[in-house]
Amino acid sequence: MKTRLTLIMIIGLLLTSCKSKVDLVNDEFPKEKQEVINTFVAIAESIKDGDTDKLIAFHAYSPKFTEFKNGEPRNGATANETHERNVFGSVTEVVKFDAKDLKVAVYGDVANLTFHSDFQLKFGDDLVVVNDQITLLFVNTDDGWKMVHEHHSPLKK
Repeated sequence: MKTRLTLIMIIGLLLTSCKSKVDLVNDEFPKEKQEVINTFVAIAESIKDGDTDKLIAFHAYSPKFTEFKNGEPRNGATANETHERNVFGSVTEVVKFDAKDLKVAVYGDVANLTFHSDFQLKFGDDLVVVNDQITLLFVNTDDGWKMVHEHHSPLKK
């Protein structure tokens, strides 16, 4: 009787400890995907509102942060923050801010957001059109999804 009870307990422990394996490559993570989309929408709103401090808060600046843009060598957190503050702090009007072909891929606590930008930004009387391929890499932190990498390259017409 004691052996049978022990066997039942062992089987029960094995069954409850068996957890289905998460497939980081193929699982969709719909809740997290929506969180990343909501974060991207909030980033766009911070740009439209001219709130550079809020925009900067969506970045996880650390020695690991990287950015590629304009075919130049990689830069890091300090250069990115300076660029974001200088550029987005100088926008006088957001005429258009469309993210075409938006795709979000979540890999657990990491997410990749890609899109083709169709931005029209005014700097005083000057209109700047930005048609780039953009990749934003996010990590899920205690403070929400934060950017840890940006990649911008011109989109061929």
